[in-house]
Amino acid sequence: MAPGPRSRAGDPAELARRVLAGDRRAVARAISLVENRDPRAPELMALVFPHTGRAAHIGLTGPPGAGKSSLISALCRHLRALGLTVGVLSVDPTSPFTQGALLGDRIRLSEHYLDPGVYIRSMGTRGHLGGVAEATLLAGVIVDASGRDVLLYETVGVGQSEVEVAALADTVALVLMPGSGDSIQALKAGVMEIPDVIVVNKADHSAIERTRAELAQVLSLADPERRPVVIETVATAPSGIDELWAAVEAHQRALAEAGDLAERRKAQLRSELLALASARTARRLGTMLDKSPDLAGLVDALAERRIDPLTAVQRLLEHA
Repeated sequence: MAPGPRSRAGDPAELARRVLAGDRRAVARAISLVENRDPRAPELMALVFPHTGRAAHIGLTGPPGAGKSSLISALCRHLRALGLTVGVLSVDPTSPFTQGALLGDRIRLSEHYLDPGVYIRSMGTRGHLGGVAEATLLAGVIVDASGRDVLLYETVGVGQSEVEVAALADTVALVLMPGSGDSIQALKAGVMEIPDVIVVNKADHSAIERTRAELAQVLSLADPERRPVVIETVATAPSGIDELWAAVEAHQRALAEAGDLAERRKAQLRSELLALASARTARRLGTMLDKSPDLAGLVDALAERRIDPLTAVQRLLEHA
């Protein structure tokens, strides 16, 4: 007789026990359950969530080519030398057509795959423009529950949509590179409010002096109380990694001493709640739009201008 669904996928209580014990294979299986929206995922999450909140959550974001993966690799080496365990969730762009993620940059993290103190997982955005998919939120819970000291989120650089990384991290580092005018323009456009730390990676580049001047000009306009510290690194050397981690620790201490860490995490949970609810509501409404006889022709009516978008939305919500 073929095994039933529960025996194939594993008992959620046993899987949760192994996750809480730090079993990397169990963590991988648990994340796969939430990625695949397995019906056992809610039971698993209910069991592991009370054991979260101990890891430091650090977000690294920035434009493509800034060297985020190399920087995370260097950070992993530094944190392991300090005796800390690390989880890395790398959020990759996903094709809206094939749902395939571009995971090539993970090669730069390959040296850590055999280290039991480092857990690495690549997550596709699955068309979510902010770079943070529903599964990534839940994967962070699972990796946190597994007992990692530090959880690093690396997100795809897509400009202002990167505000979503702030909903996951206690400390956000914006990674830039010298000679990238687009990066400075992004800061001017409002991304400056996101980071707690700005990392200028590839600081051995010939354009570093110009970048320093541009950053100084932009940051002079920032609120002094929200002005991020600037750290220069060369991840491949490595150079500046200890200064970067010291800046992260200083920010974490400042949050804790001011009593802001608990409030920030409460705000994060609120954002996560709304993000998860929005994703699931959108899927449910999409299914209704495709299958409900009462909504047949609604999109056609929009396309033919027989109904306006707000009226169409109202009709869709009335059937929710």
